[in-house]
This record gives sequence, structure tokens and C-alpha cells, in this order.
Amino acid sequence: MFASFLTDHAAKLVAIIPLTKSHFDAWLSRQDAISQQWIQTTGFNAEPGKVCILPDSSGHLKQVLIGVDSKNSLWSLAECPKTLPVGSYKLEDEFDLLNVAQAALGWGLACYKFDRYSTIKNTCDRQLVIPTELLNKLTPMLEACFWVRTLISTPAEDMGPENLATEAKKMAERCQANYREIVGKDLLSQGYAGIYTVGKAAIQAPRLIDITWGKATDPKVTLVGKGVCFDSGGLNLKPAEYMLTMKKDMGGAAHVLGLAQLIMQAKLPIRLRVLIPAVENAVSKESYRPGDIITSRNGKTIEVGNTDAEGRIILADALAEASEEQPELLIDFATLTGAARAALGTSLPALFCNRDSLAAELMKIGNQESDPVWQLPLHAPYKRFIKGKFADLTNNPSTGMGGAINAALFLECFVGENIPWLHIDLMAWNDCNLPGRPEGGEAMAMRTLFAYLCQHYGAKHVA
Repeated sequence: MFASFLTDHAAKLVAIIPLTKSHFDAWLSRQDAISQQWIQTTGFNAEPGKVCILPDSSGHLKQVLIGVDSKNSLWSLAECPKTLPVGSYKLEDEFDLLNVAQAALGWGLACYKFDRYSTIKNTCDRQLVIPTELLNKLTPMLEACFWVRTLISTPAEDMGPENLATEAKKMAERCQANYREIVGKDLLSQGYAGIYTVGKAAIQAPRLIDITWGKATDPKVTLVGKGVCFDSGGLNLKPAEYMLTMKKDMGGAAHVLGLAQLIMQAKLPIRLRVLIPAVENAVSKESYRPGDIITSRNGKTIEVGNTDAEGRIILADALAEASEEQPELLIDFATLTGAARAALGTSLPALFCNRDSLAAELMKIGNQESDPVWQLPLHAPYKRFIKGKFADLTNNPSTGMGGAINAALFLECFVGENIPWLHIDLMAWNDCNLPGRPEGGEAMAMRTLFAYLCQHYGAKHVA
């Protein structure tokens, strides 16, 4: 599918020349008089994001000049697939300003459109020609990012717990992984009361999706993703305007599926496990109530203070299950708190980690990948806020301050001792259109985690 906008061959190519302000004058001085006059007439001065279409003497397209910020290659070409004339292009970067792999990835990401329900389907008829080897390496990443975006943007009527499980099963079959799920009341009998309780009010039954892949003797890495396919808030009903994007509350699940697919396609030498508690937080006569007390997978009891803090309840069971086999690394993705968005905004995921050196490494990689994360502390004194009055814990902290930290501390109670653990609290959604990032579902921190895993387990990665 990506041959429509990324390819390794084309009959006629137009050069895209990236320029910074510091390189612009030197480059301009070497051009012919007609080109110099045209560029001056258009007012192009290599301002980042600005484009100049340069014609030849016959009026045909000769070259494209684009102003770039050499610190950010990923989105440097992201406007091009929407704004350039139809045709095929190649990058001529004589000053070596851009990371070619990242720039090509940004071009590809800019060609995505969620068009499942649109009568006008996505077409992207501007091609960037890149080497075959690079095309082959970028394709899995684009596939994963597109899939994550589509899963998140699909409305709950077509992406309920059962539908999400179907997507996960298809991926497992494609990658020759083992798949199982525990559904409905079987969750109770097998010790996952949190998942069952949160999801029992919905038409589609709650379930725990469980995928395993790799050699049993390889290092264990486990991914856990929050799979709330729609969050009404339960009996603590959300205001109408807050429900508008709650189809994205399974964004954590989408991320671990995308990351798992990348891991398996790259054949990383790990024993991978993916756990997704998939539920809809609905309202019916079966809804759980404020004041209910749930016994979690690891035996800790949870007092329900607010049914709209359901994500941490289902993740508690999944993290406890994951911890039972003592993985070498445990990672969870979750659209968990508005507090993380208040602290860091919508496009910067919050990172919590019980190993500061690991968190520092991830932040460094995130900056390199233009896929940043930012560490927030697991501030132990705040544990007093998640103590329950009538149970071990409450899902509704006694203070409204530090909400993302309190939620992370709650999850930490279900992570086994001495297990390195990463918790990513993310938006998983673009709330406006930016170059390469259309409004809707978005993959955040997934490329960073994949880059880390590739580096740590000795495999090469691109972009």
C-alpha cells in the first residue's frame, strides 16, 4: 500500500532541496540569474516549513526548495505530500541536513487518512523515491503506525472488546504467535475480578487478551495495554463533551499491539507476552458502583471511589498477572489520566519508571527519534493518597493534586518486586491537524520503545 507515496523507483524525478537559513545564501549564489530572480520574487528565505516551487525555462517544475530546521528531520517533509504538485520526488541534501530515514518516515506518516467511513477515499499521488533497503525497513513502522491510528480512531460500535480481540487474534496469526483470551464470567473464576467488574455492564463481554511469542529461553518482555473500548464514566457519568473522544480509551491496547507486531516482524530475540484487559465501561443494571470493593489478581483489595477511574482497576489485574512470571522488563501503555495532559500537554506522554537510569535512556532515545517522553516521579510520600478507608487501596485518591503520579503509584502496587517497569500515560490522540499528524488517533512513544528494545536486544532499527 505504501508504493503510492514511498517507492524505490520512478521514471521522472524532481529534486527536493532542503536548506537552512545559514546555508541559503551560499546555495543561492551558485544558481543562475533567472533562478535567483524567481526565488527573490517569491520571498523564499529558507524559513523552516516554507516551500519554493522552482520552474525551468519552459515553465515545467524543475526543483523544490524547502526550508528546514536541521534539529527536526521527522516532520521536515511532512507538508510535501499535501502541497506539492502531483509527481515523483527525490531528496538532494547536499548539506546533509536531514536524517533521510526520519524524513521519509514523516513523508509516509503525512499520507495517512482515516477514511473507513468516508465516501471519498484517501489518495496520495506524490511519491518520494528512496533506496530499496530503506523502503523495506520503513514499511513495517508505517504499517504499525497506520494500524495504531486506525484502531484508535474507529468508533466503539466497530471497536468494542470483541472487535479488539479479533484484531489482536489476526495479528497473532499473521506473526505465528500463540493467542488465548479469557471471557466473561471465566474472568471471575480465574482471578481477574477487576476486569470483569468494570466490563460486566456492557453488551460485549469483558476479556483478557493474552498473546505469547518467541523462545521460552529468551529474555521475557511483557507489554500491557489499557483496552477500555469506550468510557462513559460508568455510574459516575462523564459530561457529554468529555465523552466525544472516549473511543480512544483503548489507545494503550492499540499501542502494545503495534509494538508487538514490530517486535515479531523484526524477530527480536525475546520471549514476548502481550496482555490486554479489554472492556467497555458502560451503564446498565449490571454496572459496578461507588463503594464496591474488588479483590484484585494479587489479592489486594480496591475500594471503588469513582467508576470513571476504571483503567487502573483493569490494569491492576493485568500487571499482577504479568508479574507472576517475573519478566525482565514490564511495559504498560495507558490513556490513564487527564492530569498527565494538564502537566505535559497532549503530545508529550508521561513516563513513570522504577529505574531512573532506564527512564533517562528512554528520554534520550525519544529525543533522537522525535518521539519524546518525559519522566514524572513515582513520589513515594503520595502513597498515602491511594490508601482505602475500607480496603487496601482506593481508585479515587484523597487529593485532586498530582493525579498522574497517584495513578502510577496505584499501578506500582501490582508490579512485582525487582521487576523493571515502565508506565506510559499518553493521550494517543491528535486534537488538531499538524504536519504529518492528522486529527485523530496517534501512535506516541511506540517508536521510542521499539528503538530501545532494538538497541537493548542487539537488533538494528530504522527511524
